[in-house]
Amino acid sequence: MERVLKMRSPINAKTALFGGVLAGIGASACCVGPLLLLTLGIGGAWIAHLTALEPFRPVFMVLAALFLGLAFWRLYLAPQSCALAGNCIADRTRSIQRTLFWILAPLTLGLIASPWLIALFVH
Repeated sequence: MERVLKMRSPINAKTALFGGVLAGIGASACCVGPLLLLTLGIGGAWIAHLTALEPFRPVFMVLAALFLGLAFWRLYLAPQSCALAGNCIADRTRSIQRTLFWILAPLTLGLIASPWLIALFVH
């Protein structure tokens, strides 16, 4: 009897969601980071160096969109293959991951949009 083993993708929904959040934080580090640190009372000339991340902002924005898109695809559109025992994600786990997606995706998109939102309140 021949068994066909299907390789699992190294990026699952949880990893994609975590990557999207990290990329969103990276995209907003140049603008939200200094503002948050100053709000907390942490100051110094070194805070100005955080603005050096601004040229990398578009890269982080694209990465965040790709990771969030991959997480959505894994959670809602990808067919589940249950051919092998133990390869399926439990319904409760998938439900928790979907809830986390809908909590973290708007927060990540808000971090990405934060420089434009901050500019609305500052000017």
